[in-house]
Amino acid sequence: MIFRNVSGIGPLACAAAALTLLLWAASAQTQGSFRFAIIGDRTGDAQSGVYERVWHDASAENPAFVVSVGDTIQGLNDETADAEWRHMQKILSSWSRFPLYLAPGNHDIWSPRSENLFQKYSGHPPHYSFDYAQAHFTVLDNSRSDQLSAAELTFLEEDLKEHNDQPLKFIVSHRPSWLLRAVIGDPKFRLHQIAKKYGARYLIAGHAHEMLHAELEGVDYISMASAGGHLRATGKYEDGWFFGYAVVDVNPQGAEFHIHELGAPFGQGRSTALSDWGKAGLIR
Repeated sequence: MIFRNVSGIGPLACAAAALTLLLWAASAQTQGSFRFAIIGDRTGDAQSGVYERVWHDASAENPAFVVSVGDTIQGLNDETADAEWRHMQKILSSWSRFPLYLAPGNHDIWSPRSENLFQKYSGHPPHYSFDYAQAHFTVLDNSRSDQLSAAELTFLEEDLKEHNDQPLKFIVSHRPSWLLRAVIGDPKFRLHQIAKKYGARYLIAGHAHEMLHAELEGVDYISMASAGGHLRATGKYEDGWFFGYAVVDVNPQGAEFHIHELGAPFGQGRSTALSDWGKAGLIR
């Protein structure tokens, strides 16, 4: 945060203002209130200018950090992957003040070399977890399979067990491995049972480029809208096909999702709540 000495305000006043804001931010985190942003797929087939606009708009919400559901580079080629990640570093340099937590997508990891590059440029292994205030985030790797492997599910259960005291838990992956079960309302799958056992409330994924939401036994399953990857099927907003991002306001009572569509020329700038979305798109 930069404070400038504007006309009529001396350096001591600027310092006092800075201290006040820092104390307010510390107090807000202590009380369990903070904001973070979620960004969907940049690829495949990144649409020019969309990802940068998503970052521009999401950063204006002043999130504490940003979570990405993956497909950050086009990838799928070991020979060009390093150059693509270096290009991404340049794009993201304008927003480097925001900590970024990447999930690995199928365009990010497809081979041993691409896995090494993901770790190098993301600063994280393919699966990992982190805490912020009273919230715990588990990031899973299903970049090379439509389903979560037994090893990933074991990692998830061990991680949630270790952080069981955290009252608010999010699980992030690239592919929505849960999609079919969540849509048909079938709770008999291991991922859901683990989430229920340890009180994980939100499961967030991308890959489909479509905004969808299903609630199953108190667990919210969320498919993120695209952050640049091409739109499919009908391409209609009401069906969940649009460019945008989510902002999540966390408070001691839980989390409130705000789904934002980009404005012109990429969309109409519509904003909705998570509850406005269902298993097949917009429901109200």
